Amino acid sequence: MEIVFIGFAVLLFLALAGVPLGFSMMAVGFAGFGMLRGFEPAIHMVGQQVLDLSTSISFSVLPLFILMGALIVRAGLAEELYAACNSWLGHMRGGLAVATVAACGGFAAVSGSSVATAATMAKVAIPSMRKFKYDDGLAAGTVAAGGTMGILIPPSAALIIYGVLIEEDIAKLFMGGIIPGIITVLLYIFVIFLVVTFRPAWGPRGEKTDWSNRFRCLSKVWGIVVLFLIILGGIFLGVFTPTEAGGIGAVGALAFAAARRRLNWRNFGESLLEAGQTTAQIFFVAFGALVLNQFINFAGLPNAILTLLGSFDATPLAAIFIIFGFYVILGMFVEGISMIFLTVPIFAPVVQALGFDLVWFGVVVVMVVEISLITPPIGLNVFVLKSMLPEVPLSAIYHGIMPFFAADIVRLMLVLFFPQLVLFLPQLMGP
Repeated sequence: MEIVFIGFAVLLFLALAGVPLGFSMMAVGFAGFGMLRGFEPAIHMVGQQVLDLSTSISFSVLPLFILMGALIVRAGLAEELYAACNSWLGHMRGGLAVATVAACGGFAAVSGSSVATAATMAKVAIPSMRKFKYDDGLAAGTVAAGGTMGILIPPSAALIIYGVLIEEDIAKLFMGGIIPGIITVLLYIFVIFLVVTFRPAWGPRGEKTDWSNRFRCLSKVWGIVVLFLIILGGIFLGVFTPTEAGGIGAVGALAFAAARRRLNWRNFGESLLEAGQTTAQIFFVAFGALVLNQFINFAGLPNAILTLLGSFDATPLAAIFIIFGFYVILGMFVEGISMIFLTVPIFAPVVQALGFDLVWFGVVVVMVVEISLITPPIGLNVFVLKSMLPEVPLSAIYHGIMPFFAADIVRLMLVLFFPQLVLFLPQLMGP
């Protein structure tokens, strides 16, 4: 096992030195496998892993949903979605923050990215909340926390990556994320109401909108709501696969953008370029993760972890808590998607051996990664907000995030002790 620890030490050194994560994992995995089995087999192993992933039909869903999100962003959905939520909720105390959470949930359903959700909604929601003199910490915290839903609410890039890494049914992972996503929205709204109850000055009432304007705002986003329901409904009923749903989503987003007259050849080209670049980055990291996974499995690390947990006489639930603790600590220093690539190949076999469902574990992993996005000292969404609001102290942003962080812990405990919150919809889909 010494070679594994040396490999991780080298990986950490390369990461801190600024070497791209995909290259670092591939180099460590290749060198470690070569030392154990020989470098000629290592060369064949790398080639096979790259070929298998490159031709995987499961992973083809990723660029399609990324393209769908890119097209929706350029269609101006974020502004219209926030306007619709604001028209219905903004007149309440804390209503602008509640509208932001609702808009983040809706935008997350089509973007699949936490950073994109946080960055886009910050541009839309923060100016409105500042206009009505919302507390900067509450405003920034709402956007940072709301943005984390981008990797949980399906279609989620994180769930796709998890499914490909362990060869789990992506459709069931998507269904597993729906109820926790709804719980997240409800808990965040409850947190906002709780905060403004004790600190009314932090969330003043916004302008009240008449009913005709409310329905007019709602009419501008109905198309994308229908598209979302078609995608998830079709997957749930087995009408089409996640890959086919990705194609339908991309074409539907293209039609949505064209119908709104927001699409020109330049925007279309930018959307294709963004989808291609993002997919290439993820694929390269995935190549490295698969190569590293071969080294880790051949060295016997999952079995060693299972043996170590057994030596502590830990119950399966206690073992899960230990794994969660590792994720929370690692999440303070490692970006979320990278953490999935690094840890899932190690922990998934352990969790399966402990008797837990891998669909449940996948959703839980994404939830823990969500928490890491707003966890100091390196909460990625926090720094996205800080870069966009340089005048707001970092301490104020974290102060505004804390109530949402507490809500995330409550949600995690609910899913841990009531796994049917995740498994109910996937089980309805059958085997």
